[in-house]
Amino acid sequence: MIAIYARQSVDKKDSISVEGQIDLCRNECHGQEPRVYSDKGFSGKNTERPAFQRMMTAVRRGEIEKIIVYRLDRISRSITDFGAIWETLKEHGAEFVSISEKFDTSTPVGRAMVYIIMVFAQLERETIAERVQDNYFQRSKRGAWGGGPAAFGWDLVRMEIGGKKATTLAPNKDMELVKEIFHRYAYTDTSLGKIAAWLTEIGVSGIRRKTWDNVSIARILHNPSYVRADADIYYYY
Repeated sequence: MIAIYARQSVDKKDSISVEGQIDLCRNECHGQEPRVYSDKGFSGKNTERPAFQRMMTAVRRGEIEKIIVYRLDRISRSITDFGAIWETLKEHGAEFVSISEKFDTSTPVGRAMVYIIMVFAQLERETIAERVQDNYFQRSKRGAWGGGPAAFGWDLVRMEIGGKKATTLAPNKDMELVKEIFHRYAYTDTSLGKIAAWLTEIGVSGIRRKTWDNVSIARILHNPSYVRADADIYYYY
């Protein structure tokens, strides 16, 4: 049995859809009807994908003799993960074909190409992650918000910082509650559970649901956005 595997993490204008990947891979089946596995909305940085896991289970059962993908990074973006996948395929006699990179692991050159391409795929992923981290650092350095949703008690606002428009944090009406949470935890004989019960009792909606719990209070107490950015805080976090 031939299997086609397709994956797309997010819809983008410049990326090929799951359906498009499957159509292109069918051309490599040479008249055979393949078994199709697809994961939409899943990253390739790990193998925690439902359709992928079902496909690998079928490989271990000896049901699949060849896997066809549109591009190598559709099956994995990690050298370590792909190494484990490749060992499983070899152990159970399954071949691997990528139609974009034009290689087939049934040949020695194809097997060598797999490892070479995976090295550069991981390099690209790590370079992107490094650029994102540098971008967060530069935003924070000039007083802008690094990214993501604002914590309880903050609103995201647009303002001019250093001559440029940027998103930063501004306290809202809930900031007084945040101060009270810190005060109660630091200066009274109370617990996370008691603070959560107090907020629920006075009718304050939780961050993700109506009621509060120990975890949501602990997240507030450990969130660095509520404290002054000095050397002590830098080394603490």
